[in-house]
Amino acid sequence: MKSRQKKPKLSERPMFETVTSVLYPLLFGAVIFVLWETELLHRMIGTTESILPTPSHIADIIANNPSKLFGNLMMTMLPTLIGLALGSLLGYGVAVLAAMFGRWGAGGLTIVSCFNAIPIVALAPVFNNLIKTVTSDITIRGLTAKVLVIIVMCMSSMSINAYRGLTQLQPFGEDLMATYGADRKTVFLMLRLPNSLPYIFTALKVSLPLSVISSLVSEYFIDTVEGSQSRPGLGRMIRSNILNAQYATAWAYITFACALGVALYIVLMLISKRVLKNRGK
Repeated sequence: MKSRQKKPKLSERPMFETVTSVLYPLLFGAVIFVLWETELLHRMIGTTESILPTPSHIADIIANNPSKLFGNLMMTMLPTLIGLALGSLLGYGVAVLAAMFGRWGAGGLTIVSCFNAIPIVALAPVFNNLIKTVTSDITIRGLTAKVLVIIVMCMSSMSINAYRGLTQLQPFGEDLMATYGADRKTVFLMLRLPNSLPYIFTALKVSLPLSVISSLVSEYFIDTVEGSQSRPGLGRMIRSNILNAQYATAWAYITFACALGVALYIVLMLISKRVLKNRGK
């Protein structure tokens, strides 16, 4: 007689886990939203509507100033994407050198890893002062300084994760390539590079939120040193409105900053799913 397979419990089914992983956060967010909108949250934490505006008040400000908010958003998104791309490329280059030339390449990997310990608040003014001798244009100096800060912040995670992908190969994979007489270039293109793709996206998942935060914090300090710009970024506007006690407007910019990070992360997840679709990772 054939043994009957025991059906998995409802809580052990993949569909149930998928639904609950989405449903629970949504329910929690809905509860917070209701408490916030009805100002019950204000009573719970002991604050007022002027300091913590309701979501409807924030939405009204966004609806009345969409072009201005999107203009400031673009000034933050541009250096974020440029810095993320350049930092990731440089980090991957360091990982390649460390994988191909292990004796001295690992030292470079260690140095790059130490960059992550440098605080953003220290890097931003330093880069801003260094660029003063290159150009007198305030906007270019601010943009370049922000990009440099993001590059330094993003290099570490990419170099470490990419190094793992370049060196932790499938068993006997490198030996098999050697039996075919493959040179270093062929081994890299056919074996190491494809194997490192999942690790690259893992690094980007860490670097992308960090790049957004670095851009916002850099604007906070760089724009303060340089003075006002014709179109400042979100970080500068958040600071300015808080100093002027315009908390509702500041929360509108905070909402856009959060939306920027979430939107970029969703795009990254879609690209990752597309690229790694047939890899089983």
